[in-house]
Amino acid sequence: MGLRVAVQMDPMAGININGDSSFALMLSAQARGYDVWHYDVGTLTLDANDRLTAFAHPVYDLQRVAGAHYRFGEPKRIDLGSDVDVVLMRQDPPFHVGYITATHLLERIEHETLVVNNPVSVRNAPEKVMVLDYRRFMPPTLITRSTDEVRAFQKEHGAVVVKPLHGNGGKAIFRVPAEGDNLGALFEVFNTTWPEPHMVQPFLPDVAKGDKRIVLVDGEVSGAINRRPGEGEFRSNLAVGGSAEATQLTPREQEICAAMGPRLKELGLIFVGIDVIGGEWLTEINVTSPTGIVAIDRFNGTDTPGKIWDAIERRLKERKAS
Repeated sequence: MGLRVAVQMDPMAGININGDSSFALMLSAQARGYDVWHYDVGTLTLDANDRLTAFAHPVYDLQRVAGAHYRFGEPKRIDLGSDVDVVLMRQDPPFHVGYITATHLLERIEHETLVVNNPVSVRNAPEKVMVLDYRRFMPPTLITRSTDEVRAFQKEHGAVVVKPLHGNGGKAIFRVPAEGDNLGALFEVFNTTWPEPHMVQPFLPDVAKGDKRIVLVDGEVSGAINRRPGEGEFRSNLAVGGSAEATQLTPREQEICAAMGPRLKELGLIFVGIDVIGGEWLTEINVTSPTGIVAIDRFNGTDTPGKIWDAIERRLKERKAS
């Protein structure tokens, strides 16, 4: 199937070609003979005729060669409803009003173009909010702006981890020891910086064993890697110096995936990454711009981008037949 694909993502020049999942998807699309376009979310325009357009570049000569990993053709404004078959919504968080607005705009072309992941579901399922539907697999979790509430939580659970509710890439995650006198001051900074509540969880010593990224494609497990914290760190995100290693799913992790897989498929969340600590504790469901597939394929000899495109092609055939 020859597809026309538009990728809404961050600038091509600055990506890590050896680890970027969006680039891996584009390489795979090129290998399949798809037409690939790149555009920045800031160029989205809903015109007076209710047509959603973007100022996009055709992309050629994709390759894993530093400094020469792509070539842009002449840019032009394209109609995302009639000129392409698939839009990959792949710009990185933060999940702010601009991000939410983009999902509203892309929702308007759903009857014409397959948007991956489904923009309505992305809007309704930010990483640290959707996961709350699966509390039975989570560590005790508090969502609050109240310093009194977080102090009571710390008194009950000891050392805690404080996270922005809509953060990403391991940024601004703090561990506060059980006797931490700076918890109040830290929460004041969080309340000043972010208008929404924050996530607080007990510190899990098992994080030293790794934080597992499990990728699900259209509701089915595709692969996983274990990410270990770097020296002097408790965060295992690859973006902050964590290292990856091959891994297998525990029975508990298989149970987690089986519990959420059908719902992810139903919601049109084709490419999802979940995070599990110590083989037991679910912490995030990543749907905005999941990562990790390059490392997974390197360790497992798999082709996750190919699986994602296969799932997309199936979805398009089902739409055409209905």
